[in-house]
Amino acid sequence: MKPRLWFFAAVLLSAIGLIVAPQLIVAAPREATMGLVQKIFYYHVPSAWVCVLAAFVCAGGSAAYLFTGSEAGDRVAAAAGELTVLFGLCVLVTGPLWARKAWGTWWQWDVRLTTTLLMWMIFVAYLFARKYGGPGAKKLAAGLALFGAADVPLIYLSVSIWRTIHPKTTVVKTLDPAMQGPFWTAFATFTVLFFVLLELRLSLERARSRLDALHLAAEDQLDE
Repeated sequence: MKPRLWFFAAVLLSAIGLIVAPQLIVAAPREATMGLVQKIFYYHVPSAWVCVLAAFVCAGGSAAYLFTGSEAGDRVAAAAGELTVLFGLCVLVTGPLWARKAWGTWWQWDVRLTTTLLMWMIFVAYLFARKYGGPGAKKLAAGLALFGAADVPLIYLSVSIWRTIHPKTTVVKTLDPAMQGPFWTAFATFTVLFFVLLELRLSLERARSRLDALHLAAEDQLDE
Protein backbone atom coordinates (compact mmCIF):
# COMPACT_ATOMS: atom_id res chain seq x y z
CA MET A 1 0.00 0.00 0.00
CA LYS A 2 1.29 3.44 -0.91
CA PRO A 3 1.74 5.93 1.93
CA ARG A 4 -1.13 8.42 2.08
CA LEU A 5 -0.86 12.19 1.94
CA TRP A 6 -1.82 12.61 5.59
CA PHE A 7 1.12 10.43 6.57
CA PHE A 8 3.66 12.64 4.79
CA ALA A 9 2.03 15.71 6.37
CA ALA A 10 2.24 14.08 9.81
CA VAL A 11 5.91 13.17 9.29
CA LEU A 12 6.65 16.76 8.31
CA LEU A 13 4.75 18.19 11.28
CA SER A 14 6.44 15.86 13.76
CA ALA A 15 9.87 16.64 12.31
CA ILE A 16 9.22 20.37 12.63
CA GLY A 17 7.94 19.87 16.17
CA LEU A 18 10.99 17.85 17.18
CA ILE A 19 13.19 20.71 15.98
CA VAL A 20 11.14 23.60 17.36
CA ALA A 21 9.94 22.16 20.70
CA PRO A 22 13.41 21.67 22.27
CA GLN A 23 14.33 25.24 21.39
CA LEU A 24 11.15 26.57 23.00
CA ILE A 25 11.75 24.41 26.06
CA VAL A 26 15.30 25.72 26.47
CA ALA A 27 14.02 29.31 26.15
CA ALA A 28 11.15 28.79 28.61
CA PRO A 29 11.62 30.29 32.10
CA ARG A 30 12.92 28.04 34.86
CA GLU A 31 10.56 26.99 37.62
CA ALA A 32 11.45 28.83 40.84
CA THR A 33 11.74 25.78 43.12
CA MET A 34 13.17 23.00 40.94
CA GLY A 35 15.09 25.04 38.40
CA LEU A 36 16.42 23.34 35.28
CA VAL A 37 15.24 19.82 36.12
CA GLN A 38 11.60 20.95 35.87
CA LYS A 39 12.02 21.06 32.09
CA ILE A 40 11.66 17.25 32.14
CA PHE A 41 7.97 18.09 32.57
CA TYR A 42 7.77 19.04 28.88
CA TYR A 43 8.72 15.46 27.91
CA HIS A 44 7.25 13.54 30.84
CA VAL A 45 3.64 14.72 30.53
CA PRO A 46 3.35 14.36 26.71
CA SER A 47 4.89 10.87 27.02
CA ALA A 48 2.28 9.98 29.64
CA TRP A 49 -0.51 11.29 27.40
CA VAL A 50 0.68 9.26 24.41
CA CYS A 51 1.08 6.17 26.58
CA VAL A 52 -2.55 6.49 27.67
CA LEU A 53 -3.69 7.18 24.10
CA ALA A 54 -1.84 4.11 22.85
CA ALA A 55 -3.36 1.99 25.61
CA PHE A 56 -6.89 3.01 24.58
CA VAL A 57 -6.14 2.41 20.89
CA CYS A 58 -4.78 -1.03 21.77
CA ALA A 59 -7.85 -1.78 23.86
CA GLY A 60 -10.15 -0.61 21.06
CA GLY A 61 -8.45 -2.84 18.52
CA SER A 62 -8.49 -5.73 20.99
CA ALA A 63 -12.21 -5.28 21.63
CA ALA A 64 -12.87 -5.30 17.88
CA TYR A 65 -10.92 -8.54 17.57
CA LEU A 66 -12.57 -10.21 20.58
CA PHE A 67 -16.16 -9.34 19.71
CA THR A 68 -16.12 -9.27 15.90
CA GLY A 69 -13.03 -11.29 14.98
CA SER A 70 -11.56 -8.27 13.16
CA GLU A 71 -8.01 -9.05 12.05
CA ALA A 72 -7.54 -5.35 11.21
CA GLY A 73 -8.44 -4.54 14.80
CA ASP A 74 -5.90 -7.05 16.02
CA ARG A 75 -3.19 -5.45 13.86
CA VAL A 76 -4.02 -2.03 15.31
CA ALA A 77 -3.89 -3.50 18.81
CA ALA A 78 -0.48 -5.10 18.20
CA ALA A 79 0.98 -1.85 16.89
CA ALA A 80 -0.51 0.28 19.67
CA GLY A 81 0.51 -2.21 22.35
CA GLU A 82 4.16 -1.84 21.45
CA LEU A 83 3.84 1.95 21.51
CA THR A 84 2.17 1.78 24.93
CA VAL A 85 5.22 -0.02 26.28
CA LEU A 86 7.62 2.34 24.50
CA PHE A 87 6.08 5.58 25.74
CA GLY A 88 5.33 4.03 29.12
CA LEU A 89 9.04 3.36 29.46
CA CYS A 90 9.70 7.04 28.66
CA VAL A 91 7.32 7.98 31.49
CA LEU A 92 8.97 5.59 33.94
CA VAL A 93 12.45 6.92 33.09
CA THR A 94 11.72 10.65 33.04
CA GLY A 95 9.52 10.47 36.16
CA PRO A 96 12.23 9.23 38.55
CA LEU A 97 14.75 11.69 37.08
CA TRP A 98 12.35 14.48 37.96
CA ALA A 99 11.41 12.92 41.32
CA ARG A 100 15.03 12.72 42.46
CA LYS A 101 15.20 16.50 42.44
CA ALA A 102 11.63 17.25 43.49
CA TRP A 103 11.19 14.64 46.22
CA GLY A 104 14.76 13.68 47.06
CA THR A 105 14.21 10.07 45.99
CA TRP A 106 14.04 8.16 42.72
CA TRP A 107 10.79 6.36 43.52
CA GLN A 108 7.85 6.49 45.93
CA TRP A 109 5.11 3.90 46.12
CA ASP A 110 2.69 6.71 45.44
CA VAL A 111 -0.72 5.68 44.06
CA ARG A 112 -0.21 7.31 40.65
CA LEU A 113 3.30 5.92 40.26
CA THR A 114 2.24 2.44 41.32
CA THR A 115 -0.82 2.30 39.06
CA THR A 116 1.23 3.62 36.13
CA LEU A 117 3.85 0.93 36.69
CA LEU A 118 1.07 -1.66 36.91
CA MET A 119 -0.39 -0.55 33.56
CA TRP A 120 3.02 -0.68 31.90
CA MET A 121 3.63 -4.20 33.24
CA ILE A 122 0.23 -5.34 31.95
CA PHE A 123 1.11 -4.18 28.45
CA VAL A 124 4.53 -5.81 28.67
CA ALA A 125 2.61 -8.99 29.55
CA TYR A 126 0.37 -8.27 26.54
CA LEU A 127 3.38 -8.38 24.21
CA PHE A 128 4.69 -11.57 25.79
CA ALA A 129 1.26 -13.19 25.57
CA ARG A 130 1.03 -12.39 21.86
CA LYS A 131 4.41 -13.96 21.20
CA TYR A 132 4.41 -16.93 23.55
CA GLY A 133 0.73 -17.55 24.41
CA GLY A 134 0.23 -20.45 22.03
CA PRO A 135 -2.88 -21.03 19.87
CA GLY A 136 -5.06 -18.66 21.93
CA ALA A 137 -2.39 -15.97 22.17
CA LYS A 138 -4.34 -13.21 20.44
CA LYS A 139 -7.45 -13.61 22.59
CA LEU A 140 -5.39 -13.84 25.78
CA ALA A 141 -3.47 -10.72 24.82
CA ALA A 142 -6.69 -8.88 23.91
CA GLY A 143 -8.08 -9.58 27.37
CA LEU A 144 -4.92 -8.18 28.93
CA ALA A 145 -5.19 -5.04 26.80
CA LEU A 146 -8.72 -4.38 28.06
CA PHE A 147 -7.57 -4.98 31.62
CA GLY A 148 -4.65 -2.60 31.16
CA ALA A 149 -6.84 0.14 29.68
CA ALA A 150 -9.23 -0.20 32.63
CA ASP A 151 -6.35 0.94 34.86
CA VAL A 152 -6.08 4.29 33.03
CA PRO A 153 -9.04 6.04 34.74
CA LEU A 154 -7.59 4.97 38.09
CA ILE A 155 -4.25 6.52 37.15
CA TYR A 156 -5.93 9.78 36.18
CA LEU A 157 -8.20 10.02 39.23
CA SER A 158 -5.67 8.76 41.77
CA VAL A 159 -4.28 12.21 42.59
CA SER A 160 -7.80 13.50 43.29
CA ILE A 161 -9.05 10.53 45.33
CA TRP A 162 -6.02 9.72 47.48
CA ARG A 163 -3.47 11.81 49.31
CA THR A 164 -0.46 11.83 47.02
CA ILE A 165 2.79 13.69 46.50
CA HIS A 166 2.35 13.62 42.74
CA PRO A 167 1.19 16.90 41.12
CA LYS A 168 -2.54 17.07 40.44
CA THR A 169 -4.06 17.02 36.95
CA THR A 170 -4.72 20.78 37.18
CA VAL A 171 -1.01 21.61 37.12
CA VAL A 172 -1.05 22.42 33.38
CA LYS A 173 -3.66 25.14 33.92
CA THR A 174 -1.42 26.81 36.51
CA LEU A 175 1.64 27.01 34.26
CA ASP A 176 3.30 30.34 33.70
CA PRO A 177 2.00 31.73 30.36
CA ALA A 178 5.58 31.63 29.05
CA MET A 179 5.59 27.86 29.70
CA GLN A 180 2.29 27.18 27.95
CA GLY A 181 3.64 27.54 24.40
CA PRO A 182 6.57 25.10 24.83
CA PHE A 183 4.35 22.61 26.64
CA TRP A 184 1.55 22.54 24.05
CA THR A 185 4.08 22.41 21.22
CA ALA A 186 5.69 19.35 22.81
CA PHE A 187 2.26 17.87 23.52
CA ALA A 188 1.14 18.26 19.90
CA THR A 189 4.47 16.96 18.58
CA PHE A 190 4.29 13.79 20.66
CA THR A 191 0.69 13.23 19.58
CA VAL A 192 1.47 13.54 15.87
CA LEU A 193 4.59 11.39 16.34
CA PHE A 194 2.42 8.68 17.88
CA PHE A 195 0.24 8.48 14.76
CA VAL A 196 3.32 8.42 12.53
CA LEU A 197 4.81 5.53 14.49
CA LEU A 198 1.46 3.76 14.62
CA GLU A 199 1.08 3.94 10.83
CA LEU A 200 4.65 2.68 10.31
CA ARG A 201 4.05 -0.23 12.67
CA LEU A 202 0.70 -0.99 11.03
CA SER A 203 2.39 -1.08 7.63
CA LEU A 204 4.65 -3.82 8.95
CA GLU A 205 1.68 -5.77 10.30
CA ARG A 206 -0.13 -5.47 6.96
CA ALA A 207 2.97 -6.71 5.13
CA ARG A 208 3.22 -9.68 7.49
CA SER A 209 -0.44 -10.48 6.93
CA ARG A 210 -0.01 -10.44 3.15
CA LEU A 211 3.10 -12.59 3.42
CA ASP A 212 1.23 -15.15 5.55
CA ALA A 213 -1.55 -15.20 2.96
CA LEU A 214 0.98 -15.82 0.19
CA HIS A 215 2.55 -18.66 2.17
CA LEU A 216 -0.86 -20.29 2.65
CA ALA A 217 -1.67 -19.88 -1.05
CA ALA A 218 1.69 -21.42 -1.99
CA GLU A 219 1.08 -24.38 0.34
CA ASP A 220 -2.37 -24.91 -1.19
CA GLN A 221 -0.82 -24.95 -4.67
CA LEU A 222 1.76 -27.52 -3.60
CA ASP A 223 -0.93 -29.71 -2.05
CA GLU A 224 -2.85 -29.69 -5.32
